[in-house]
Amino acid sequence: MMRMAARIRDIRIPLLLAGALVAAGLAASGVVGTARADGEAFVIPPPVVDEAAKSGPETAVLAGGCFWGVQGVFQHVKGVSRAVSGYSGGDASTAQYSVVGSGRTGHAEAVAVTFDPKVISYGEILQIYFSVAHDPTQLNRQGPDTGTQYRSAIFAKDAAQRKVAEAYVAQLDKTGAYPAKIVTEIAPLKGFYPAEAYHQDFLTLNPTYPYIVYNDLPKIENLRKLFPDRYRDKPVLVSDAKS
Repeated sequence: MMRMAARIRDIRIPLLLAGALVAAGLAASGVVGTARADGEAFVIPPPVVDEAAKSGPETAVLAGGCFWGVQGVFQHVKGVSRAVSGYSGGDASTAQYSVVGSGRTGHAEAVAVTFDPKVISYGEILQIYFSVAHDPTQLNRQGPDTGTQYRSAIFAKDAAQRKVAEAYVAQLDKTGAYPAKIVTEIAPLKGFYPAEAYHQDFLTLNPTYPYIVYNDLPKIENLRKLFPDRYRDKPVLVSDAKS
């Protein structure tokens, strides 16, 4: 874990817990409020356009800053059977943490989220991604981390996923849910490469690590409070998967 020291470089401590929660009326209408780690609260609607129900597992590959927090969020989501930290956007030959950190590989730190579309839809996965997992208005950065490897990106595996993602970004921009334009990149999935073993399940295994405490534990709390029907207390871990 020698490289982990880079994670706490130039940390700017945000508020540990978010501000406003969802008003009862908004929750009842299906509109979900979100609170970022900086304490600002936003209200975003669920996606109007979503995929038709499918049989069998589906995978969404999402990037939103450091993969520790994004993985941690989706490991607590009902219907998710696996969430793996990794790299996407570049070549297999450069999919190593020490190289991706240069910001010159084309890779983003990403998470492959495998889920049951009969339990949670792709659009609902994106709603959690936009409202809890990261701030989609930050360009080539997320919180204390800067560089293209920390960009906001959705890697769509097919035309159906791309259609839902593009429609949802347009919907959120139109509603003015955020104070700035969403900068999330929507790109075709050309490959996903799992990260090194020491990155997997990092949030769960290191809950007192300063970076996790300051930047990621608030995301788990927001998921629990803002999506109570989607939250599960026991995370699904990579280390629990049977080989």
